[in-house]
Amino acid sequence: MTSRAMLTGLAIAAAAAIGLWALFGRAPAVNGVRATTGPALDLVYATGFVEPERPVTLASRVTAPVVAVLADEGMAVRAGQTLVLLDDGEQRAQIAQLAAQTRESDAAEQRALTLFARGFLAAAGRDRAVAAARSARAAEAGARARLGQFALRAGLDGVVLRRDVEPGDLASPSRTLMTLGDPARLRVTATVDERDIPRIAPGQRVLMSTAAYPGRIMRGRVRAVTPGGDPDQRAFRVRIAPDAGPPLPVGLTLEVNIVTAARDNAVLVPSRALRDGQIWTAEGGTARPVRVTAGIEGGERTEIRQGLTRNACVLPDPPPGLRAGQRIRLGGC
Repeated sequence: MTSRAMLTGLAIAAAAAIGLWALFGRAPAVNGVRATTGPALDLVYATGFVEPERPVTLASRVTAPVVAVLADEGMAVRAGQTLVLLDDGEQRAQIAQLAAQTRESDAAEQRALTLFARGFLAAAGRDRAVAAARSARAAEAGARARLGQFALRAGLDGVVLRRDVEPGDLASPSRTLMTLGDPARLRVTATVDERDIPRIAPGQRVLMSTAAYPGRIMRGRVRAVTPGGDPDQRAFRVRIAPDAGPPLPVGLTLEVNIVTAARDNAVLVPSRALRDGQIWTAEGGTARPVRVTAGIEGGERTEIRQGLTRNACVLPDPPPGLRAGQRIRLGGC
């Protein structure tokens, strides 16, 4: 080969190298990932706890010392069973006093009726004696009825879930002594932020978990949303009916995820790839922006409802200044 031919060949090779560098050397390196398909879930997160379907608190209607506690936590009880006895000494003394007044009033009534029948007493005197006797009997009957308030009884068949009373304590109407419930009929009460309440409806699926049972997912359904919210917490209570399964301890706290929307075979892309309704894709070694319509948004993945084909190559981290149609050195996909 002549020197001129060699020079010509080198010039052609150099030109080709320069062309390749111009074409690819300046092209930015960009990583791409394939859009995937799978289920998309729209979730509302909340915290909740397990409680009886019908929790019943036991409190006294009178203020008196506690003399005996007849049930402990975990004990099964029947409706009407006596659980706590209060000191009724003062009440019995009052009954005895009222009983004496009743006997005296009854005797005065009988004398007044006899005198009225014989014409020695006016009708007004007779009426006063009769009214006094009736009042005394009513006062005694009321005192005897209140005697039952010193024996506190279970309001349902169930179990003592919590006991907060000991002999010698002072019972009062404002103090809860015991909490009763039926462990076979449980519900979950979740506290949901008021901003999410419009998305909650009865019948929605619920996924629940707790650190007490790692790896266990408990399922249920939304039963109801309480009509009144808490303005201090800016939240509402949502009642959840758990599916059948192993019983949960009453009072157990749960992480609650309410499924407000779900779609199978959704097109999913990394959430960070979506910016202002646009996604960058790679086609034939060039970058192309695509306008899309997003659907369910998740923490890591977001559903694309329109504008993106399945299995498209998506650029989740496009470099600044990337232009439509610009050549790129693609990694991934």
